[in-house]
Amino acid sequence: MTGPVAKPPGRLACVGLGMMLGAHVGPRARSHVEQADVVFAAVSDPLVEEWLRQMNPDVRSLQPFYAEGKPRHDTYRQMVEAMLVEVRAGKHVCGAFYGHPGVFAKAPHDAVALARAEGFHAHMEPGISAEDCLYADLGIDPGRIGCQHYEASQLLFYRRRLDPSAYLVLWQVGIVGDRSYRRFATGPAHRRLLVERLLQDYPADHGVIAYEAATLPIARPRIERAKLHELPGLPLQMHTTLVVPPACPMEPDVVMQARIAALERSGQVEPPPSYTPPLEEGVA
Repeated sequence: MTGPVAKPPGRLACVGLGMMLGAHVGPRARSHVEQADVVFAAVSDPLVEEWLRQMNPDVRSLQPFYAEGKPRHDTYRQMVEAMLVEVRAGKHVCGAFYGHPGVFAKAPHDAVALARAEGFHAHMEPGISAEDCLYADLGIDPGRIGCQHYEASQLLFYRRRLDPSAYLVLWQVGIVGDRSYRRFATGPAHRRLLVERLLQDYPADHGVIAYEAATLPIARPRIERAKLHELPGLPLQMHTTLVVPPACPMEPDVVMQARIAALERSGQVEPPPSYTPPLEEGVA
């Protein structure tokens, strides 16, 4: 009887470096960077690349694959292929990405999926994302009244239902409305269309926040407050996130609450499952 087929020797780890240089990287991500045969860096700051080279001498930038007017889908395919060439050569490859490698990052997902499809070991190591920084910097608890997240262009391309009683977080608002996947920014005309869409659920003078996480320990996050109708004139980058606070309180569902109360009074509520506390470390 033959045993299980061994995986090819090459392997891939796509890791998150967090948002702030040197401050957010976890020990597992650092270990992959240090132990890899080659590190592919998807970071736009030369300081971050230099910091990575202090941990691994073979760091190759993925930034040159970007070009003005070049479709981003082509860029992502070339990034994936650059990493997979080395994986197929039997190397331990690490893809190092800003923030979380699975959040608004197509190439890491595609690279991991392709490597696995070809029989290689591949996994993703999470990192601190701009979303995590946003919650901390703006003092938002997404579990208190809810938080809905959309890529900004989706509000223009699709019919999405918004809940103005919860926070609304719109990602990549600086390229809202781009259908070409070639641009790195759109202008006031596209943003006016976004405002027009948001006016269906929010008043024109409703407060919004343009947010950008800090990437250096000496820097501060961008937290710029404005009115919704002022959005077209704000300076917005590709990495700018728009936060729209709630415009109204949550509306109680009195019918459902009454049904729950009646259920509890009837005695039909199932008892909670028994809880067994975990054993203390070292206790058999």
